[in-house]
Amino acid sequence: MTKKELIFLGPPACGKGTQTDKLAKYLNFPHVDTGSLLRAEIKNETEAGKEAKAFIDKGQLVPADLVAKIIKNRLSQADCKNGYILDGYPRSTEQADRLELINKEIDNGENAEFKAIYFDIDTNLLVERIVNRRSCPVCGEIYNLESKPPKVANHCDNDGAELTQRKDDTREVAQARFDTYFKETAPLIDYYKSKGLLKTIDANGTIDEVWERLLEVLK
Repeated sequence: MTKKELIFLGPPACGKGTQTDKLAKYLNFPHVDTGSLLRAEIKNETEAGKEAKAFIDKGQLVPADLVAKIIKNRLSQADCKNGYILDGYPRSTEQADRLELINKEIDNGENAEFKAIYFDIDTNLLVERIVNRRSCPVCGEIYNLESKPPKVANHCDNDGAELTQRKDDTREVAQARFDTYFKETAPLIDYYKSKGLLKTIDANGTIDEVWERLLEVLK
């Protein structure tokens, strides 16, 4: 069996999170969320977590070497033996180089296949998706006023709670997030394309349509 090492690329609100959750269950692979991983290390007061907390408490970024060490430790665990889906890393070409080294060390010559899957979508569609997004404060269900409206206006189908909108789900904030994404993260698309490791899918469509496209590029 070939080990599958997967990362997803794409702008905010492109649907990566939804598809990551589905794929992790489908393949029985761990979904390694870098942000959650770092928070867990700090909460559990591991050696690396204490180091990371010291920087965060000073308002500083966690050093790249320490982040890489935490990720390597996680990807070395037994549940990643057949593969993983890495979320939130890499965010730069320097981190991509580092991840390549991490994978080589962990794989140790075993048969492994790395893929970067790019969720391609018009950002104008994403802005509309974001400004129409609403969520239930009780159960966490996500709605969209255009594509997935609640049965009763502004109330959750599950528990009837009044839906809320995130303060940052505005047109201006959304555009600023996209500007930051394309400046910092989009170079990874060219990086992986040049290495022949990039697979692109059309992320405009229903969850099921995008899911079928995702399964197709994983063959």
